Amino acid sequence: MDNQKIHMNGGDGPNSYANNSEYQKQLVGYSKIVMAELIEQELDVGIINPDCSPFCVADFGCSVGGNTYLAVQNIIEAVETKYKSNEQDQENPQLQVPEFLVFFNDLVQNDFNTLFNYIHGNEPNYFTTGIPVYFGLFFPFERGSIGNSSFYGRVFPKAFLHFAHSSMSLLYLSRIPEEVLDRKSAAWNKGRIHYSCSGAAKEVEAAYSNQFRKDIQAFLDARAQELVPGGLMAIITLTILDGVLPSDSPMAINFTILGSCLQDMANMGIMSEEKLDLFNLPYYYTSPMELETLIKTHGCFDIVRFEKLPTPLRQVVIDVQTAVLSVRVVTEQLFQQHFGKDITEELFQLYAEKLDSHPVLKDDKYRTDASYFVFLKRKTKISKPGS
Repeated sequence: MDNQKIHMNGGDGPNSYANNSEYQKQLVGYSKIVMAELIEQELDVGIINPDCSPFCVADFGCSVGGNTYLAVQNIIEAVETKYKSNEQDQENPQLQVPEFLVFFNDLVQNDFNTLFNYIHGNEPNYFTTGIPVYFGLFFPFERGSIGNSSFYGRVFPKAFLHFAHSSMSLLYLSRIPEEVLDRKSAAWNKGRIHYSCSGAAKEVEAAYSNQFRKDIQAFLDARAQELVPGGLMAIITLTILDGVLPSDSPMAINFTILGSCLQDMANMGIMSEEKLDLFNLPYYYTSPMELETLIKTHGCFDIVRFEKLPTPLRQVVIDVQTAVLSVRVVTEQLFQQHFGKDITEELFQLYAEKLDSHPVLKDDKYRTDASYFVFLKRKTKISKPGS
């Protein structure tokens, strides 16, 4: 699957991501207080000269809608507060509040029009630009390499950014592992759409995990070069709790049900079995322990905070249609690109019917996922290549 095609439903209609991302909005809201606390504690106000340089922020995998605006606004407000608290410092006359330049980065298929209409409708107190990356389309720092066309590669020059942010984006693999699509491989995932689906071989999960490890390495490598020494990075991501098998997670239930709907449609001749066998969702749900270990092993960042966020929406019973929409807005484009647009309505109708008869929305035993807030500080001295 082409990683360039991964994007949320755009626009602001009933099936849009912008109108069906309340859970993500909660995470941004709950991270605001801890974000402000850590920026006050960790930001070195001397990392820029505000007389000639803006404070540069990048949101990697920005997607579309109000959540992106809120996340960036939280960062800007906290940085402003930090600088204002130091304005009276007579020993540091350059501590006035700097200007801000914010880069919104995502793949070119992202709905930047809706995003910027929302942002500028709120009259932001910072300069903005979008960084859609694909074959050099408005890519101001393009180095001529198509391979580095997502945030898993370099997007900015060295020591350019002061703050990096990424919310719910590291779930997406840069590519589906090749062995999952290889009929001769032990990781061939025939008839299933994800490594967590019931009956998937352990080799499938291993292939996904290995790809995630490579992606996180690449992501941290790129950010370590782009951030100034002492620069900060905040990550929000969804995990499966330590010790929980992927097959016991709520996403496993959802993806198994979706896969069974596709199988039903293949049985009806709506799509071919071969087409189904070649489809896998590009999501990987790490565990807190796995993610923390990968960051520590990488070695370019100090972990300032690694904590579980409260998620009240996960503790209430939601109706089937709300649950279906929350899945639809993040998967629909993938299904359409592989199977065609004609299958969408029937697929999600079948999904709603099957989900309604399953206890996953009602039984607490399926609440085995959790979102984590990770706050990192780029070390002043690193030994990585290109540093």
